[in-house]
Amino acid sequence: MKIEGTLTDEAILGELGARLAQRRLELQLSQGALAAQAGVSKRTVERVEAGATTQMSSMIRVMRVLGLLERLEALVPEAGPRPMELLKLKGKARKRARTKQKPAEEKPWTWGDES
Repeated sequence: MKIEGTLTDEAILGELGARLAQRRLELQLSQGALAAQAGVSKRTVERVEAGATTQMSSMIRVMRVLGLLERLEALVPEAGPRPMELLKLKGKARKRARTKQKPAEEKPWTWGDES
């Protein structure tokens, strides 16, 4: 199954769990062995593979043992400044985000004595 935006969160977690389970089997690891090497409980590994929610630190530990940690770089690549931002910021790092303000709704001007 391809992971795409139309899937529910539960479906995505289930697919990720199945892929992690397949990788574990490719490496000839039992759930208990993976749990011991990752420093998590066997129940945590079972939950991850079943597609249940888990703490991010547990997922990182499991991925490290499975040799998948480097793939997180592709998941969330390091953001670099765009060339125009470099010119505007003059080499300084950006520290705040600004939301675009909606233009104020213009009402026709009146004297105020109309009834």
